[in-house]
Amino acid sequence: MPDEGYDRIDRAILAILQREGRIANVELAERVKLSPSSCLRRTKALEAAGLISGYRAELDRARAGLGMTVFISLRVAQHSRATSRGIEDALTAIPAVIACHVVSGEADFLVEAVVPDFAAYESLLLDHVLAIDAVVDARSTFAIRTVLSRGPLPVDGIR
Repeated sequence: MPDEGYDRIDRAILAILQREGRIANVELAERVKLSPSSCLRRTKALEAAGLISGYRAELDRARAGLGMTVFISLRVAQHSRATSRGIEDALTAIPAVIACHVVSGEADFLVEAVVPDFAAYESLLLDHVLAIDAVVDARSTFAIRTVLSRGPLPVDGIR
């Protein structure tokens, strides 16, 4: 499928699955105007191509007791692949870290974490983030209110 590109129906399938991951194949097929077998074949091809990387349940942060979202900008001591890999491994091992990006500008990494309260944030920062050897500076910004925290990704440009 990657060789031939993605058409309007593939993009429709992707858009619907991003919003409604648990939709039944029969309903999905009806909405994109395909037979259930054709729709399933296309969905499996999108999965095999790696465009659909998985399915998961999205939890409500506040109801899960994780009502505080913090963005932590990190600067590191030295820049190398080995240093970056070590930091990435350390950050991905911290359960509170839900996103991590290598960035340009004043910071080297931008980390998104969720915690229940300031005491948990203090522990996250002091016991985990600042305990990473190469980290020399951490600056935190707290979300006051989350307007949007997830996709769906725009599918119009997928070719």
